[in-house]
Amino acid sequence: MENNHIVLENITQEIAVLKLNRPDYLNSFSHEMISDWYKALVEFKESKELKVLILTGTGKAFSAGGDIKALSKGDGFIGDPKEDLWSDAVKRKASLWENIQKIPLLMEEIDKPVLACMNGDAIGAGLDMALMCDLRFCADQARLGEGYIHLGLVPGDGGGYFLPKIVGEAKALELLWTGKKLSAESALEIGMVDYVYPENEVFEKTLEFAKILCSKPQNAIRMIKRLVKNHNKVSLRNHLDMVSSHMAVVTDIQEYMTLLEEMKKNRK
Repeated sequence: MENNHIVLENITQEIAVLKLNRPDYLNSFSHEMISDWYKALVEFKESKELKVLILTGTGKAFSAGGDIKALSKGDGFIGDPKEDLWSDAVKRKASLWENIQKIPLLMEEIDKPVLACMNGDAIGAGLDMALMCDLRFCADQARLGEGYIHLGLVPGDGGGYFLPKIVGEAKALELLWTGKKLSAESALEIGMVDYVYPENEVFEKTLEFAKILCSKPQNAIRMIKRLVKNHNKVSLRNHLDMVSSHMAVVTDIQEYMTLLEEMKKNRK
């Protein structure tokens, strides 16, 4: 799947890379990008062969977030090209719900690993899209920040939901209130990103990790993700009930039986 703003390609039979491909605009979001981004995520989610998705950007930035000018106008994908989608409060709310907010809602449904490879700066909604991923690999020269406050805006894509889960409420408020930009190393210190590598190595390091995940039992990989993502949404009793159900399933499939036989042979 390829067009001007999104590229989805298979690196291996099991690993796909989704590239934000609007480098002249620092990969800021347009309606076309969001529409095809959503389609690419659906394609990955429903694929029987693909096990891991890597999200990255082309050019020098990961993403500068939403292109307010592009998103405020219909472009044939959303509404009449001449229509001002931000002309009143009702239209602004509908524009968010029908466009960019579809991405985090779909991401929440994907139980396969999604890795962010942050090749450059990630600002505002661009940073938030990386926060929606399961792990974040970041280039050492990248700057990261929540810039909404500089425009008098609130994080419209769920940044206020994802950021405190990762860095804690107090740090999330500080970053959202000030719009402060962090270096990659500073982001690593507070847990905003998980790994930092030189710019020319970050994609290969992300790919190496994706291959490790592909080598693991896939049913267990997906069920572990479900358990972790839901740990703070349910009571301990309900969590343990989910665990026992998942354990019953994964120990009743061929992957587990094969691994068990291999362990028995190694003990002899």
